[in-house]
Amino acid sequence: MRCSFCGHKEDKVVDSRSIQDQRAIRRRRECLKCGKRFTTYEYIEEPSLMVIKRDGRRQPFDRKKILSGIIKACEKRPISMDKMEEVVIQVERALQKKPLREVASTRIGELVMDRLKVIDDVAYVRFASVYRSFRDVEQFMSELKDMLDKERKKKKTKK
Repeated sequence: MRCSFCGHKEDKVVDSRSIQDQRAIRRRRECLKCGKRFTTYEYIEEPSLMVIKRDGRRQPFDRKKILSGIIKACEKRPISMDKMEEVVIQVERALQKKPLREVASTRIGELVMDRLKVIDDVAYVRFASVYRSFRDVEQFMSELKDMLDKERKKKKTKK
């Protein structure tokens, strides 16, 4: 394993934990050259899942693409990388529960939005604005209004 800071090839494992219902391992490592710590993940390789894009193309599922989109949506928000990684894990878990080997990209987007909505409203709106490709400000404002209405209803039921 190469150090993500200096590129040195030798490190020691400081901590190992099972995650994702023991289907993955998170390891904290320390570089033996520079002493900095970094995290690696080991996953059970599942049968490949194909994603059906909106234009009909098919491509292999790539968790990095989901994480990248979540990172962009959560930029400058108080959301840890661990929390973002957990969203990806939850989405993967939901997809793996289905017996299908193909999934529409729209389904993946909906799963991500469902989880972001719970974590952070701003990140949700950012992700939704890109994912749903709002055509104009009215469509965007309609989404915000729906979200605010649901929030108000939640507050009323808590009182």
